Amino acid sequence: MAWDTERTRRKILDAATDQFVAHGPHGTTIEKIARAAGVNKERIYNYFGGKDALFERVLREHVASASTSVPVPSNSAREVGAYAGDLFDYLIEHPQLMRLLQWEALTIDGDAPDEAERTSMYANRTRELGAGQKAGALADDFEPDVLNVLILGIVGYWMLLPQVTRMITGTGTPGAGELARRRNAVIEAATRLATPIRQ
Repeated sequence: MAWDTERTRRKILDAATDQFVAHGPHGTTIEKIARAAGVNKERIYNYFGGKDALFERVLREHVASASTSVPVPSNSAREVGAYAGDLFDYLIEHPQLMRLLQWEALTIDGDAPDEAERTSMYANRTRELGAGQKAGALADDFEPDVLNVLILGIVGYWMLLPQVTRMITGTGTPGAGELARRRNAVIEAATRLATPIRQ
């Protein structure tokens, strides 16, 4: 039945996500994913094709979820700060995304999966920031594409290199208090970065 097919697809995607996050696309196999999902490996080939196609599908799903869940505002520096805080929250709640992007960077040469669509998504976010700059609501010290990257860096570095963060802060797995401290710093830094300096 159709609902059973969708349930099976979901089980495969969830199992593949766990495997890819933990081991990367080169560190797992269709057999391991099938075993974790409790399905026959032929189901995976029938539904998704090979392992590379399955990795691309998993990555596409996680990137799309993040892009629709955290829109970029451009009306004020305070809203940009709030966006940075929301994105920080999203990455804490969905740690799979950062790991999948790291594996993508480490294992895929050339164009990334769905590169044209993802480039368009980032371009839309850059245009939002640029519109805010033209309206005088956001600082224009940096070109809007650079501002976009800087904000993502402020938010994502904590998760990108947790071992370096641990060495600097002396905190391993952060508790609620440490996460709040980091989130507040992210919001404040992004807000200051986007705040125009009035002459």
